[in-house]
Amino acid sequence: MEHRPGLDPAVAEIRLAVRQALATVSGPVLVGLSGGADSLALAAAVAFEAPKAGLVATAVVIDHDLQEGSAVVAARAATVAEGLDLPAHVVRVHVADAGGPESAARDARRAALLDAARAADAEAVLLAHTLDDQAETVLIGLARGSGAASLGGMSPDREEDGIRILRPLLGVRRRVTRAACAAQGLPVWEDPHNLDRRFLRVRVRQDVMPVLEDELGPGVAEALARTSDQLREDAAAFADMIDETIEDIVEHAEAGIAVSVPALAANPPALRHRIIRHVVASEFGESLTRAQTLEVARLVTDWRGQGPIDLPGCRAARTGDRVVISAQ
Repeated sequence: MEHRPGLDPAVAEIRLAVRQALATVSGPVLVGLSGGADSLALAAAVAFEAPKAGLVATAVVIDHDLQEGSAVVAARAATVAEGLDLPAHVVRVHVADAGGPESAARDARRAALLDAARAADAEAVLLAHTLDDQAETVLIGLARGSGAASLGGMSPDREEDGIRILRPLLGVRRRVTRAACAAQGLPVWEDPHNLDRRFLRVRVRQDVMPVLEDELGPGVAEALARTSDQLREDAAAFADMIDETIEDIVEHAEAGIAVSVPALAANPPALRHRIIRHVVASEFGESLTRAQTLEVARLVTDWRGQGPIDLPGCRAARTGDRVVISAQ
């Protein structure tokens, strides 16, 4: 870890993480900034490291307009960024009601950041999710019974609509970002939503994680984050296997897709189920539950003449030696 005399260890840790992320970039970058400790620590590190890497960096502050005075908070965050010599601008978004406030705000923020990145011809958007955020994501996925792909949590580097999404701080604890802000005299905004117990993530953060740390000992967050890393690796390997397999066993059918029964049956259950979910997701844009996936798999492994299975947005039926998945 970088540590020069007089350089605060928390600042050094975050700058190193950012430097390593920026080393993979060759074009302009955007930083998502809220004014909270995590994003402020990230913005300060980018402001320091980007010029050294020869990169143009700007900050984008998303005003969700969900709280009284949100415009003032957003303007203040932009002013702090400007004080770091990081150009910044505010984007106000409309948050729809569908899907709940957390999901709707996340969707609106994502769309606004991608639009801003395209407008700036940016190669990447940097987000300030920390190791603690990753651990909470994995824990919530476990509670919901999500599959391995979901339990893989957030990726440190992925592409979305042609824009790279980088999360340099996924290996950094939340307490480090606070320490870095304090060391640099950065004014941190405390989001009231982070204390609002209506939100599941707040309850996990305030109640569940402290109990796990007390009962199981320190290091739970790190262990959950390591689990997410391992599951992402597994998911990537499965994705490669599925891409190779699908070319040989899938063909277009009327209003849908046909999958070879013998070929599906020859695959182990884990791969068979992923192929079924992948076909439905890619062709019809729908996600199957495990129960739905198993019902479709029974058309392959335990077919006794049962009829079509209604699924979200589509229907699966056994036709000879094929399972045909077609639009409703």
